[in-house]
Amino acid sequence: MAERAADIVSPITDGVLPLKTTPEDARAAGQVGYDKPTPQNAVLLLIDHQIGLINSTRDYSSLAEFRANAVGLAKIAKALEIPVMLSTSNAQWQNGDTIPEIKNLFPEVPIHRRTGIINCYEDPTFRSAFEALLSGTGRTHILIAGVTIGTCTTMPTLAMLNDGYRVFPVVDACGAWNHYEADAAMSRMARAGAELVTTYALACELQADWKLPSGGPLFTPFNEDLPEYGYVIQNFWNNAGGHTVPDPFGQVK
Repeated sequence: MAERAADIVSPITDGVLPLKTTPEDARAAGQVGYDKPTPQNAVLLLIDHQIGLINSTRDYSSLAEFRANAVGLAKIAKALEIPVMLSTSNAQWQNGDTIPEIKNLFPEVPIHRRTGIINCYEDPTFRSAFEALLSGTGRTHILIAGVTIGTCTTMPTLAMLNDGYRVFPVVDACGAWNHYEADAAMSRMARAGAELVTTYALACELQADWKLPSGGPLFTPFNEDLPEYGYVIQNFWNNAGGHTVPDPFGQVK
């Protein structure tokens, strides 16, 4: 058998290369502009992840899967130090309060308690705080997830797109009353110009390079809230440099 060519290993001193063309110039040239979200340019809106509302969703095989995505998204924002806004709708009644797993992550973040206005972007108190956050931080990219996707996510997304914002709905951290609602919502938002993303792919896009200092904290949601990958991580480190469980057959060297 012929020898393989030697591997080429990237230097660990390498950083992320910038694109050759700005998104604006790419669009002007008829290309697709890639104006990606980063920890420095994004904010996260978590809308109506409330105990009552979440309990009414039916588009996931289990609430555990939905919870893992929503809580994972919150932990991702915390690990990357992305500003977060929380809001509820009529929490004093059947919708209930923000789920404790998210509420307890951000004790310093006030919850904007809407008392009837369904679209958070159309609520004067929320809009004022939202605009103050953007003007105070210079951030321009809006990450959003809400329950349910057809109302709490789609309606503010369409409104913010109308007003010129770049919006990234995190669709698997949203819930729906049925698959029709989810499909219709995603179709409406995508046609309007929103860039649909999912929780852990978004985390990788935001991180960009695992060598950055935030890579360590970002492992927490991957480990705790994405068990399919968390077990891969744990299995590797449990066996690194040895074998946790000895092989009595002598096959593992």
